[in-house]
Amino acid sequence: MVVHVLDNYYLAITLLITVGYQLFFFAIAFSLKFDKLTDFAGGTNFVVLAIITLAFSGHHHARQIVASLFIMVWGLRLSGFLLFRILKTGKDDRFDDKRDKFFPFLGFWIFQMIWVWTVSLPVTVLNSPNVTQYPQPAFGTGRDIGGVVLYVIGLIMESVSDAQKYRFRSKQGVKSAICDKGFFSWTRHPNYFGEIIIQFGIYMICVSPAANGYVQAQAYKALYATILGPFFLTILLMFVSGLTLQERPGAKKRYEKNNQWEEYSRYLERTSILIPFPPQIYEKMPTILKRTIFLEFPIYVFDPTKHSDGGKGQRGAEEGNGSGDPSHDSRQSGDQLVQGN
Repeated sequence: MVVHVLDNYYLAITLLITVGYQLFFFAIAFSLKFDKLTDFAGGTNFVVLAIITLAFSGHHHARQIVASLFIMVWGLRLSGFLLFRILKTGKDDRFDDKRDKFFPFLGFWIFQMIWVWTVSLPVTVLNSPNVTQYPQPAFGTGRDIGGVVLYVIGLIMESVSDAQKYRFRSKQGVKSAICDKGFFSWTRHPNYFGEIIIQFGIYMICVSPAANGYVQAQAYKALYATILGPFFLTILLMFVSGLTLQERPGAKKRYEKNNQWEEYSRYLERTSILIPFPPQIYEKMPTILKRTIFLEFPIYVFDPTKHSDGGKGQRGAEEGNGSGDPSHDSRQSGDQLVQGN
């Protein structure tokens, strides 16, 4: 039986559930000054929304089940990995200046609410009564297959690169070591790339009923409009909490502390910022192609003559050559919003 609640796209009920879920964990985190559940609350929220909307829909077509399972698997893997990592590290440095301040700390959780609700939109709308009232094409359309392929590639890249970086950091014991192994030899942010194509893969599956002409009227427009979810995640990773907070600041700190700067500079030259590409070819590629097609926009690039606060190694000498990597192995991606790749 289909459950109609608040609106027939499940937008209001999923928003209310997300707000309540995040505020519950915020209350625990702020009251106990406890960082362990922050990322767990974000990833598992996707699972909760997918389960509820699928259960409410009353129509369990193969496409709904696959799309819902895909976002649940992604959310569980992500939250599980991040929970494991925070249990190992003990605390989250991202909240050192927010943990005791109610409104700044709450601001993070509000942003997490927006992230979860927006990225869940394709699955939420696919499971809604306004879409399930129409006949559904059999699962296996070209878009379905393309979406599955993107999802599998993305999940492998995100999962393996998370494990590769964690293992590398654990073996090295030095946070400033340059991780250029595995997927990190082809792209500086393989987990970001994987996360982006995961969400576009899910969207491709969810939009199939509209693209194949089965869903009509406002539901047709609503399904296509859910592209806001993967686009929001992409913008977040590229221009808000991801690359902009890691690329130039990371290079700047390494340069000023003279912390393996020559090796890191070489790594930047030969490794694509986001889109995986053979390093031997990327290194010889014209700069104009790197700055356009391969998305290494000027806002990410560190130029010592323009962006350095002091000479190379100056601050390193003053600070005893600190560890230097500003990312602190933080993941800083959509899964954590203004959180920590």
